[in-house]
Amino acid sequence: MNKDELNKVLSRVANGSLSIEDAEKQFKHLPFENIDFAQIDHHRSLRKGFPEVIFGQGKTSEQIIGIMEKMIVREDIILVTRLKKQKAKKIISVFQEAQYFKDAKLLWLKKKEPEISGIGKILVISAGTSDIPVAKEALLTAKALGNEVESIFDVGVAGIHRLFAYQEQIMGACVIIVVAGMEGALPSVVAGMVKAPVIAVPTSIGYGTSFKGMTALLGMLNSCSSNIAVVNIDNGFGAGFMASSINHVSMS
Repeated sequence: MNKDELNKVLSRVANGSLSIEDAEKQFKHLPFENIDFAQIDHHRSLRKGFPEVIFGQGKTSEQIIGIMEKMIVREDIILVTRLKKQKAKKIISVFQEAQYFKDAKLLWLKKKEPEISGIGKILVISAGTSDIPVAKEALLTAKALGNEVESIFDVGVAGIHRLFAYQEQIMGACVIIVVAGMEGALPSVVAGMVKAPVIAVPTSIGYGTSFKGMTALLGMLNSCSSNIAVVNIDNGFGAGFMASSINHVSMS
């Protein structure tokens, strides 16, 4: 249950159009609902401003559908991350309004479009074309959370002049997500250009000594640019969520 739904219920109780007993029924599954294989956190929208996100990896399509059936009664949007195409097909056969993004391995089901509530723009930058799937996960997550999001792809340090062509757009962003594999150098370059916070996302893209993203991760953690924070390898979702959290902090 989100804040708007809670306010509607309380307002109806206050004006007498809803009994206390009926209101209690609507709050029955707060703060969580046990459905045997999952304990769904219905309170998360009230507590954090966004519903629980379903991590698709390791779950069966039937389990994901079961969770979504309970959530969609109370929520305006549901996100499923790390979701393979075959599972997505089964889910869409039940929820035909759902939309699947194959490259990002992300599915969302929306009752309505999220309102833009973020303060400024979030910019997602990928070092290479191979990093785009992780960048797309970050981008779609930030959009779902109510942010204006732009993207720049394939501007890594092997051709750094490509990045500088977007300097005005980069300088205008409120929060920047930089996604890079190989040696993970691009976030340091971007962070050195701007005062905005930069969220660095290492990817598992690279040759043998990239160690499936460990080299990029350690490089980003050791950056000399002071406005960088780093999330886990391939964690586009985490970067998108954190960027949204920063973009919703009021300066007043």
